[in-house]
Amino acid sequence: MPAAGPAPPMSNIAVTLPDGSQMQVAGGTTALEVARRISPGLARAALVAEVDGQLADLAAPLQQDASLRLLTNRNEEALEVYRHSAAHLLAAATLELYPETKLGVGPPTEQGFFYDMYREKPFTPRDLAKIEARMREIVKRDPKNERVWIPRDEALAEYREHGEFMKCELIEEKTDDPLVSVYRTGGGFVDFCRGPHVPSMGRIKAFKLLSVAGAYWKGDEKRERLQRVYGTAFFSKKDLTAHLDRLEEARKRDHRKLGKELDLFSVQEQAGPGLIFWHPKGGTIRRVMEDWLRDQLVSRGYGLVATPHVARRGLWETSGHADFYSDDMFKPMQLDDSLYQLKPMNCPFHILIYKNRLRSYRDLPVRLAELGTVYRYERSGVMHGLLRVRGFTQDDAHIFCTPGQVESEVIGCVDFAMEVLKVFGFADFAVELSTWDGGKSEKYAGTPEEWKLAEDSLHEALRKRGIDAKVMPDEAAFYGPKIDIKMVDAIGRSWQLSTVQFDFNLPRRFGLEYIGTDGKSHQPMMVHRALWGSVERFFGVLIEHYAGAFPLWLAPVQAIVLPITDNQGEYAETVARTLQASGMRVEVDARSEKIGFKIREAQLQKIPYMLVVGQREAEAGEVAVRHRRAGHTGVRALSEFLAEARSLIDSRDASA
Repeated sequence: MPAAGPAPPMSNIAVTLPDGSQMQVAGGTTALEVARRISPGLARAALVAEVDGQLADLAAPLQQDASLRLLTNRNEEALEVYRHSAAHLLAAATLELYPETKLGVGPPTEQGFFYDMYREKPFTPRDLAKIEARMREIVKRDPKNERVWIPRDEALAEYREHGEFMKCELIEEKTDDPLVSVYRTGGGFVDFCRGPHVPSMGRIKAFKLLSVAGAYWKGDEKRERLQRVYGTAFFSKKDLTAHLDRLEEARKRDHRKLGKELDLFSVQEQAGPGLIFWHPKGGTIRRVMEDWLRDQLVSRGYGLVATPHVARRGLWETSGHADFYSDDMFKPMQLDDSLYQLKPMNCPFHILIYKNRLRSYRDLPVRLAELGTVYRYERSGVMHGLLRVRGFTQDDAHIFCTPGQVESEVIGCVDFAMEVLKVFGFADFAVELSTWDGGKSEKYAGTPEEWKLAEDSLHEALRKRGIDAKVMPDEAAFYGPKIDIKMVDAIGRSWQLSTVQFDFNLPRRFGLEYIGTDGKSHQPMMVHRALWGSVERFFGVLIEHYAGAFPLWLAPVQAIVLPITDNQGEYAETVARTLQASGMRVEVDARSEKIGFKIREAQLQKIPYMLVVGQREAEAGEVAVRHRRAGHTGVRALSEFLAEARSLIDSRDASA
C-alpha cells in the first residue's frame, strides 16, 4: 500500500514544553526531532508524544504552534500506547504463523491487551506459546511502526481480496474520508488503525500471552464467532512478574472455584446461565449480611419496602427504560390485560410508593430501601459467576427530599458507604465525582440551577468528610451527577461498589410533588443510593477478598468440634449445643476418622476454629483450640473460649 506524498514545507512554529519554555522549530518538525534537540537520552526513551493534550506518534509532524509532552515509561499514558502496540505485535506474529487468520480489533485494556481473530481451527495453549515466541523474534528484528495514509477505496479493495471482512466493516463504519490511516510494521504487517504506536517493536520488552476465549464479532451472537487472545505487557520484566504473580493469586481466589469447593452457590445449566442458586452455606452468609444491612437501614431512618418482580410495560415507558434501556431488558410477556415486563430496576416502583399519597415538606425526607431482585438480559458470552448475572438482588434505596435537605442526605449516604467498607474489611478505597459538561451540550437532563445544587452538595459532602475525590468532568449520567466509591481488595484490585446518584429525570417524568411551606406544589429532589451494588456481586467480591476464609462473624460455620475417638462423641455434642445456644454456628465431625484427617478437612473448608476434644478435655470441661491461621492456641475452659469468640463476633472484627 503506497504512502501519501510529503507535506509541503511550512514556516517556523512555536513548541511549548511542560516547563513553560518555548522552542522555535520549522513546521513539519516531528516530536522525535524535538526530543533529539532537548537531549539524546530523551529521544531514546520517548515512546509517544502528547500534542495539545492528544496522544500522537513521535514521527507525526507538528504543523502549527502546539504544547508538547514527550512521554516515556515514567508516564502512565504511555503504557496504553505500549499495550496497543503489543496487540499489533500479537497480530503480526499470528499472521506470520497462521496466515489464514482474519483480524478484528486489538485494543489495549486496563490490564493488558487483546486481539479478536477469526480462524476456523481453535488456538491451543501450544499455539499461544508459538505465537509468543514469534512475538519475541519480531521484537529482536525491531521493525518500525509507520503510519501511512492510503485511498479508502484502495484499502477496501485490498482487504476484500484477502478476505478481511472485519477490517472492511471497520473502514466502512469508521470513516468516509478519501484517505484512511493504516500502520505498517516493517515490510509486511499492515493494519487499519488510528494509532498512535511506539516507534518500533523493539521497544516492547516485557509481555506475556495469557489465554484465549470466545467472542462474537461486535458482541452480536448472530455474527461470526471469534477467538479473543488475551495478553499483558509492562515496561519492565519486574512489573510483568509482579502482575503475573497477582494473576496467579487471583486464580486461587476465583469466587467460582471457591464457591464450588466451599459449597456456597452454583449456576445450574438446566435452569439457565446467569441465575444463581444459593446453597445453605452461602445462604447463611447472605442472611448475616442482610440482617446487618436491614438493622442499619432501620437505625438510619429508612423505610423497608418490597415490590413486585414485574409490571405493565407502560410503567417502563413512563420511566424511559422501554426506550433507553430496552436492549438490557427481557422481552415483554403478553398477559390477558396488558404487556408485562420483568423489572430491571427498582426505582419506578419506589416512585409509585412515594406517589401513593400526597406528601408535605414535613414528611420529607422519605427514604425507601429494598433488597429487590431485578432481571437484566446479559449476553451468554459476558456472564461471569456472581459478578455478571441475569437475576440479582440490588440493595437499592431512593431518597426524596427538599433542596435544603440534599447535602445532609448525601453526607448520610457517604457515611453509610464508609461504614460498609469498614465492617466488611476494606481499608483502601478511591472516590470519583462525575459531573456534567457545564451545559455545553443538550445530552443532560435538568436545569443549570439543579446541576449546581446537586454538584455543590456532592462536593460539600465529600469535603466535610475529608474525602478526596477525583473529579470526572462530563462523566455524569444524563439524569444527574454521582459519587462512585471503588474499594480495593486484598490483592490490590479495584471494585466499583457504592454509588450516590442524583436524578432530575424520573421526578419530572412521574410528576412527583410535595407541598412546601408556601402551600404550593414543588418537585422533590431524588437520590439513588446503592452500597453493595448487588448482593451477588458483593458476595463474589467478598469471597475473593478473603480467599474464602470469611471473618468469624460472617463464616457459615464458625467452629467445628472434633472428637478424637467415638468415646468423646457425647461431650462433643454438649460442646456444640452450648456454643449454639449462644448464637454460634457450630458443627460436629463425628466420623470415625483420624484426628489429623479431620483437622485437614476443616482447614480446607476454612472454618475459623477447630475444637479438638479428647478424654482429658471431656473430663475437665475444656477444649483444645486450633485456629485456621494460627494453629494450636492452647487448651482452655469452654466458657473462656465462648467469651472470646462471642467478643470477636459481636465486634465484627474483619481480621478474626
